[in-house]
Amino acid sequence: MTDQQPGQGPEQRLPVPREPVEVTPAERFTAPPQAHTVGLSAERAAKIIRQSGSSRWVAFLVVSLIVIFTIGYFFYELGVPGIEGSSRLEKETAAQQVTDVERGSALYTANCSRCHGDTGQGGIGPVLNDQAKLLTHLTPQYLATVLTVGGRYVCGDPESLMLAWLEPKGPLNYRQVEELIAFIRAPTTLTYSVEDHETGEVTEHTGWRDESYTMPAGAAPVPACWKDAFGGGGGTATPAPSGAPTAAPSDGGNGAVVQLTLTASGIAYDTDSLEVPANTPFQIVFTNNDAGIPHNVAIHEGSPTGPLVWSGDIFNGVETRTYDVPALPAGTYGFVCTVHPNMTGTLTAK
Repeated sequence: MTDQQPGQGPEQRLPVPREPVEVTPAERFTAPPQAHTVGLSAERAAKIIRQSGSSRWVAFLVVSLIVIFTIGYFFYELGVPGIEGSSRLEKETAAQQVTDVERGSALYTANCSRCHGDTGQGGIGPVLNDQAKLLTHLTPQYLATVLTVGGRYVCGDPESLMLAWLEPKGPLNYRQVEELIAFIRAPTTLTYSVEDHETGEVTEHTGWRDESYTMPAGAAPVPACWKDAFGGGGGTATPAPSGAPTAAPSDGGNGAVVQLTLTASGIAYDTDSLEVPANTPFQIVFTNNDAGIPHNVAIHEGSPTGPLVWSGDIFNGVETRTYDVPALPAGTYGFVCTVHPNMTGTLTAK
């Protein structure tokens, strides 16, 4: 412990003096005089105007090109007014329709023709190429529903031979169903190609639907069930048991009696040739051997597709009927089943 005099504190240290440092001023940077110019010179103002005018001109050209391209593309896609066939969309739509119909034709031949006929003339199943049905009944929605749920939708028959075709209940997908409908409803103005896979031969065909067809005045509406159409015809027919004798026709005062027999089996007549005396009434004893399939006999002038001369009633099921046919002038006629136009033959009156 050291002695400390009153009034004395701890040891105090004085700052060490330093020599003054000489500071050199930093160099000052200055901008060129033109940077401090207030306002624009005439030369600079003219340059800005030129640049602005050029930019607007470029923008105008760009906008003009866009407008011209848009208008051109519009007419390219939708066509030039008054110029038929100038629309790309219409061409593509038409080409796609032909493709759909060709694919639908192949599907129809493979899956439908056995029952509905090669050209929709009918058979085991109803006629499809009838213009009245195509106009009022066989709509795309109706056909799609039938293909989806089966033939029970047509007549309410749960025992219908036609099953559902759309998957998962059937073998066709939705696109194939659309192609099949496109084929059935193809217009007569549409031409498509069909290739025979065995021979490689390509043939041209047209659609079934006549777009100009209209229902005749007073025509009966198409029945909802195709079987309802079988009940009336243009001739007279009397039921007769199979194998039973039939009454002789009117002889026209000359004592002549002519009786023909005709049988339908397997959607075909048992003969394609008949002969009768001219100017003499006759009978056709017609037997339908197809259970559940309607048939009849109609006579046309010249050929099965000529003007109708006489028609017998359509009847359904195994049965024999006797048709009384009036006398025919000498000539060649065609006979045909009204329900199945592929059933034909030639009748000669002489």
